[in-house]
Amino acid sequence: MAQDRNGAAPDHHAHHDDRADDAPLAIAMRGVVKRFGTVVANDGIDLPVRKGEIHALLGENGAGKSTLMNILFGLYHPDEGEIAVDGRPAGFKGPRDAVTAGLGMVHQHFMLIPRFTVAENVILGSEGSGVALDRPAAERRVGELAERYGLRVDPRARLGDLPVGVQQRVEILRALYQGSRTLILDEPTALLTPQEVDELYAILRRLRAAGDTVIFITHKLREVAAISDRVTVIRRGRTVGTRITAETTAAELAELMVGREVVLRVERPPAHVGDPVLVAQGLTVAGGHGQPALADLSLTVNRGEILGVCGVEGNGQAELVETLAGLRRPDAGRVLLKGQDVTAADPHDRRRAGLSYIPEDRHNRGLVLDFSLAENVLLGNADDAPFSRAGRIDARFARSLTRRLMQTFDVRAPSPETPARSLSGGNQQKLIIARELHREPDALLAIQPTRGLDVGAIEFVHRQLVRERDQGRGVLLISFDLDEILDLSDRILVLYQGRIVGEFLSGKVSRTELGLRMGGRSEDGQGREREGARTSAGAAA
Repeated sequence: MAQDRNGAAPDHHAHHDDRADDAPLAIAMRGVVKRFGTVVANDGIDLPVRKGEIHALLGENGAGKSTLMNILFGLYHPDEGEIAVDGRPAGFKGPRDAVTAGLGMVHQHFMLIPRFTVAENVILGSEGSGVALDRPAAERRVGELAERYGLRVDPRARLGDLPVGVQQRVEILRALYQGSRTLILDEPTALLTPQEVDELYAILRRLRAAGDTVIFITHKLREVAAISDRVTVIRRGRTVGTRITAETTAAELAELMVGREVVLRVERPPAHVGDPVLVAQGLTVAGGHGQPALADLSLTVNRGEILGVCGVEGNGQAELVETLAGLRRPDAGRVLLKGQDVTAADPHDRRRAGLSYIPEDRHNRGLVLDFSLAENVLLGNADDAPFSRAGRIDARFARSLTRRLMQTFDVRAPSPETPARSLSGGNQQKLIIARELHREPDALLAIQPTRGLDVGAIEFVHRQLVRERDQGRGVLLISFDLDEILDLSDRILVLYQGRIVGEFLSGKVSRTELGLRMGGRSEDGQGREREGARTSAGAAA
């Protein structure tokens, strides 16, 4: 991918050989249509994937990427279109037919059994029936295959004891064991540390060097630059272009994804940090397996700053947010909002005291799907003026406000009376953000605030968060997207096993160091499991 001021650096690993332009197609999908009732998920999509290449399928959540790959793998049946694998027409009745044809799929959420060993997971479904398992022979075969592709995994290890990155290798190993020559990876980096992502890229390059084909589903422009040879962009269920990665830019791909020019990195002037507004002191919350979900964790969000918290999913983020929002009582420690102890306060009282909350789970925490948009804007506000007067809800005001918020935040729906259920995930998220920012809070919890949004909407939301900061509000940003953390945060905390194991000023830390801390290590190679939490009050001053 060519360098541009908005985009990622060029990929020095992806290759492009002009002779490969005539390479035969491993996959040819033409005019593929898939409908779910009245919703057209795929609308005449074309996808040509050449043998021996890494081909990125780029598009935002809801663009139709996963549906298309589920069709290719036989999980869905297309309503229209043609599919050929290695030049032969493919009408798969199910995934087993796809596997027989040489396809393998690694899903975003792994299809593995934690109690089984690596070898048992790899051979599952491939050993036939009626024959006793020769475990040593199976372990030997799996070990040899792992060594051939540099997958570095112990066939005898119990899967549930392995890190997420190693579990993903087992999924890839399983596909290779089944004879896959074309590997489909659905958002494969979502749960990985940066170091695990680099290891995955190395594995995919080895597969490419061996002549195998990889389809890499992603919505991240950085990943396209880092690993692909060519990229096909789909937008709202349609193909909008295929490009040679080395000959395009992040800005061009973003415009293809959205349909307009996009600023990929929001302007963020220096922060003017004020007094503490949201403080956690010594929070301890019980977790599973005898381990605390939060262990004596302390942090401070100051006015006029965005405090980013990064970490691999499952390291205490959910428990931290629930405790700060009033959804969970800590076993020890306390929460202060504007200097007042709100540890015993419920979510409604904390909202009245100046806390807003953009939840990660928009369906269970953010919206009532059967309510209208106006009714959802009322949530958490119905008892307060001007939403209600003399104990009666002012429905006209709610509709008028919702109409203004829909326009300001580009919530695409026919009217404020439209049920929230009928909106796309991205529009649902924008409605929540509009409601929470309209309250002009003192402190804002923003949890995965751009999940499910296209790059144009992400640009808008990022500007809004910086605007909140510049108006003197304290923003706590928790995101599994490290680029988002790095682009927006004035300070960055790393969360690992319920503890803060690193604190950095913006621009003073590398992705490598953050990635190591996220995995419980540091650049000097020392483990961080026992490092205690540190208070972070005033660290950005």
